[in-house]
Parts: sequence; C-alpha cells; structure tokens
Amino acid sequence: MADILIRQATASDQAAIAELIGGVYAEYGDELCLDDAEKDLTEIPEYYHDRDGDFVVMCDRDEIIGCHAVLPISGKSGTCTFRRLYLTHSRRGGGCGKLLMQWAVDWARDQGFKRIEFWSDTRFTHAHGFFKSFGFNETGNIRHMEDSFEPYSEYFFFMNL
Repeated sequence: MADILIRQATASDQAAIAELIGGVYAEYGDELCLDDAEKDLTEIPEYYHDRDGDFVVMCDRDEIIGCHAVLPISGKSGTCTFRRLYLTHSRRGGGCGKLLMQWAVDWARDQGFKRIEFWSDTRFTHAHGFFKSFGFNETGNIRHMEDSFEPYSEYFFFMNL
C-alpha cells in the first residue's frame, strides 16, 4: 500500500470513475445510467466541490482503484451524506475501503458535521457488514428506487459523530 494515494477528484478523472463504478454495477447485472441516477459523475467539480462537499479518488500509481464522496444534506444542519464508495474487485478486503471510509469520516468531522446518513443498495451485502463494523447503524428503513436501468432498493445507515 506504499503507492496508494487519496486525492481530490478532477473533471479529467470522470471517465475513469465511471468505468470503475460501471464495473461494480456489472458484477450485479446492472449498468451505469449517466443520464439519471449517476449524472453527478459527469459533473463532479460542480456537483460536489461547488456544493461544499468533496469527491476523492484512490490511486495506485496512476490507476484509479477506488472513490468516495461526501455532501452536506440540504435542509439538515450538521448532517452530511456519503456517496460513491467503490473499489475495484481486486482491492476489496485489503484495507483500501477502510482508508477511504476513514478519510470520509475524518473529513466530515473536520468540516463540523455531527451526523452522517446514507443509503446503500440492498445487493451490496458485503459492504453492509463493513459499514456496521465501522460503527454505522442500519435502521431497517428501505426505499425502492427506479432511477436506473433496473429497479433496486436501498437500506438506510447513519452514524452520530
């Protein structure tokens, strides 16, 4: 992990980020929908950085192997949401996810947030165990989504900082 770097994503990273996330979706028989649910991936600086959030990539040398993002939740003072935590298949389980999650929790604390809330696709069962091991609580709330090529559902997670 000596060559691993976490840095702020730029517009020039957008294609590689979409490819990374599209690869994860393909593992579940789904695909990226850049016109709807994933439109933020075509406007990362505007969608995240210009809205007082952040989006980072994890690189091994020059290859993007992971990403994560944080945004304030509009209308919920002191609360942010996590989005876009993805790693290439070969990097899961080796500590890279922990580094990205720790970056996001630290960033949220440093920005003065008191609570983190996010939704996670019900198909990502391994990730749910990871979130719980990191201290996130699952409420049992489920929402059903139809903003992609295939309908899906999501579980709600939160952590008070």
